[in-house]
Amino acid sequence: MKKTVLAAGLMLAAAPSFAAQKTTFVHLFEWQWADIATECEQYLGPQGFAAIQVSPPNEHIQGSAWWTRYQPVSYLLQSRSGDRAAFINMVQRCKAVGVDIYVDAVINHMASGGGVGVAGSNYGNRQYPIYSAPDFHASCTINGSDYANDRWRVQNCELVSLPDLNTGTPYVQNTLAGYMNDLLAIGMKGFRIDAAKHMAVADLAAIKGKLTQAPLIYQEVIDQGGEAIKASEYTGVGLVTEFKYSVQLGNVFKTGRLASLSNFGEAWGFLPSSQAVVFVDNHDNQRGHGGAGNVVTYKDGRLYDLANVFMLAYPYGYTQVMSSYQFTDPDQGPPGSRVHNNGSLNCFGSDWKCE
Repeated sequence: MKKTVLAAGLMLAAAPSFAAQKTTFVHLFEWQWADIATECEQYLGPQGFAAIQVSPPNEHIQGSAWWTRYQPVSYLLQSRSGDRAAFINMVQRCKAVGVDIYVDAVINHMASGGGVGVAGSNYGNRQYPIYSAPDFHASCTINGSDYANDRWRVQNCELVSLPDLNTGTPYVQNTLAGYMNDLLAIGMKGFRIDAAKHMAVADLAAIKGKLTQAPLIYQEVIDQGGEAIKASEYTGVGLVTEFKYSVQLGNVFKTGRLASLSNFGEAWGFLPSSQAVVFVDNHDNQRGHGGAGNVVTYKDGRLYDLANVFMLAYPYGYTQVMSSYQFTDPDQGPPGSRVHNNGSLNCFGSDWKCE
């Protein structure tokens, strides 16, 4: 399998048309829905990208940090990126130019603390517009040592003090499936399942079985080896993010020999190519967590360009290109400016990096 798209419009001779073979999607991290719609029409559609991963579209806590998007308050489609109408408009405009939308689905937990969400919903003390205390696992905290030897705690205790949904119960499964089916009815084509490792495979399979369509599913399972929960366990539900790819690629590009990449992939202990989603970096590991290691990011300049060229040309996995913003503080949220601003492109400077 050859890659059709490299980057910035560079193409390799491959399939006779983009429609025959689209092999790359892009993560437009924290982009607003209106900007994504314009990007589909002006660049991603004409260049043959398969899809876009968008930030979680549901109501979240207030605050400026990027991780506020990963603390759900409700499943109303109101977020920092825009409201329901803007989301629907984006999906329709991207679909019209042949670009699918994948939603980052945060379904393992809900927001911690208490307050009012960005859509005006009240929350606190395990009470939300859609859930109450019985819908959560008993309160306990995942310890660092649990990952190596305690599967039960990893999947039943709280990740960084976020109330852990009991995804084994029918009500929680039906509620989550209802949220995902609403998105599918709008025209969504896929889901990234955030924190999938923290949910039992059987629970995810049950939720998938309640979906009214058959979307692409890829699951965040951080598995660098030596843990109780393995990435390979989740391949029956969908694709899985292969985090070893980022770390090993970064090690080679920063300190190794490129010739060693001649058999990059399964021979390095990775998932089978057909089951893996891969990236040079993502929104977590570019900030030094979420399976981070010696990864290459936009801060490495030309080395980052070369690492992406290798990934897009080398026949392994479903490749994801990152497009985010400049940060100095790992918690830093997105710029207040727009990417597409009255006809001008706000990229490659001190705000949006548009990798």
